[in-house]
Amino acid sequence: MSEYRVLLVDDEEELVATLAERLEYRDFLAQYAISGPAALRMLREQTFDVVVIDLKLPGMSGEELLQTIGAAYPHLPVLMVTGHGSGTPEAGEKPAGAYDLLPKPIDISELVTKMTDAIKAHGLKQK
Repeated sequence: MSEYRVLLVDDEEELVATLAERLEYRDFLAQYAISGPAALRMLREQTFDVVVIDLKLPGMSGEELLQTIGAAYPHLPVLMVTGHGSGTPEAGEKPAGAYDLLPKPIDISELVTKMTDAIKAHGLKQK
């Protein structure tokens, strides 16, 4: 069985490193970036099947990163995650261009299912 390549983007390095490690046990090759610019560098240098971005990032926001990725890599599915479910008029709404929006704390089984669905829906890989 082939492995999917996922790029995780979250400024909470301990959390994202742990998530990457947990995804390795579920047949994903997971790498992470802790900022939007770092994620864009990684996307230029490597190929990924799906990207998971925290909605709230310092500097370049998750939504800005989503739009940049959408313009440069239109066939790359992007999932958004958020720990900030309230306080904005758009609370709970999936950002335009995202495959889905998942709440934190992240349910690893749900994340795996959503990433696999997104990859298959975008036709990037067949398992």
